[in-house]
Amino acid sequence: MRLRRIATVTAVAAAAAATVLATTAALSPAAPSDPMQPLPALTSQSLEARYAADSAAITRAAASAQRTGDPALARALDAMRGKHFLSFDPRGQGEAIEVIGNLATATRVAVMVPGSDTSLTTFFSRGTASPGGGAAALAAQAHRLDPGAHLAILAWLGYATPSTLSPAVMTSGDAGQGASALRPLVTGLASRGDQIALLCHSYGSVVCGLAAPHLPVTDIAVYGSPGMDVGSARQLDTSARVWAGRANGDWIRYVPHIQLLGLGFGPDPTATAFGARPFSCGGTGHSGYLRPGSMSLRNLAYIALGDPAGVTR
Repeated sequence: MRLRRIATVTAVAAAAAATVLATTAALSPAAPSDPMQPLPALTSQSLEARYAADSAAITRAAASAQRTGDPALARALDAMRGKHFLSFDPRGQGEAIEVIGNLATATRVAVMVPGSDTSLTTFFSRGTASPGGGAAALAAQAHRLDPGAHLAILAWLGYATPSTLSPAVMTSGDAGQGASALRPLVTGLASRGDQIALLCHSYGSVVCGLAAPHLPVTDIAVYGSPGMDVGSARQLDTSARVWAGRANGDWIRYVPHIQLLGLGFGPDPTATAFGARPFSCGGTGHSGYLRPGSMSLRNLAYIALGDPAGVTR
């Protein structure tokens, strides 16, 4: 009887392992997209030329979306007109980098890294939970805290994000491609003398965790994070200040913090043992961290400004 029970348990464990392995094998990320546009010279003239070229590309893409019967994408692209984009690619889910502030004179740059379910179609459609809306809210808050700061904010959509309802959101495949796209942007900005902060939401914190080793940034802040694909802040191999915050009402707290056969992202970055600096987020939900008036927005603005003394814990 005991042998039969052992055999049954062994068979179930083997079947579970086979299922997980099959799942992770099927979740290999799509082939990497073409690299994003390289950084232009960070002069007013070069940046204006880039913004004008991307504005024209956005106009063409909006017209194409309208012709092909994609009104949601057409509306989203229409909302981008008149704004400054450092990079734009309408293929697939789309990629874009919006700039808020004067990148030519900035001494600090905050790069906002989004999580799952983010595409060109949702770049502005979800208010402050969208890259564009969140970046605008952060810029406004930072200006209130320090009107004279030379801060530029990049709403970065540089990778194909997974769907929240897909198995891919449990693996780091898409995050790895995001990290590969993020690193050259950050190193390019830093080589021009800018101090960089990464602000990483949800699955975007996995992207930042994979990009972090030896990246020339002063701060890495994760919020609403399922994990960073490392066991501790020390394992990020970074000299940056590592911050972690989670709102009281965020459902991400119920995500198991494990890593098993390619699934999961490891320990909770807000746990004391992880070693990150905590910052208060108040009671906003998973999509409310950048809501105007929130404690989380205020603290993220201080981190973007490079003012750790202003951050409340």
